[in-house]
Amino acid sequence: MGFCTKANTSHDVFGDSAYRSAANEATLKGRGFRSRIHVRAARGHPLSKAQAAANRAKSRIRARIEHVFGAQEIAPGGRLLRTIGIVRARIKIGLQNFVYNVRRLATLERRRSHSFKLASRLAAA
Repeated sequence: MGFCTKANTSHDVFGDSAYRSAANEATLKGRGFRSRIHVRAARGHPLSKAQAAANRAKSRIRARIEHVFGAQEIAPGGRLLRTIGIVRARIKIGLQNFVYNVRRLATLERRRSHSFKLASRLAAA
């Protein structure tokens, strides 16, 4: 599992139920991480309400992160990193993150502007 880097300051590890195994759980625990990997249902044994609620709570966090990676992957030049050297690769990734954040800001501003216009129309009526 490639989650153990010195730059990682979180102790939570999120993942799909496909990553849940006794070996992965033991590795996480041994390295001081908390498993936030989804619980998998077995055939004929559906998840309890508590397990389903826990999976749903984990999905809220995972979905937000995975949407960022998905948006960056489908953006032009986002799938492959064709640079020579780690410094150039870091710069390219940093620029991709910057572009994503600018696009996200534009989307949020557009939504806010639309909400403001709608609220002012309702107030005038």
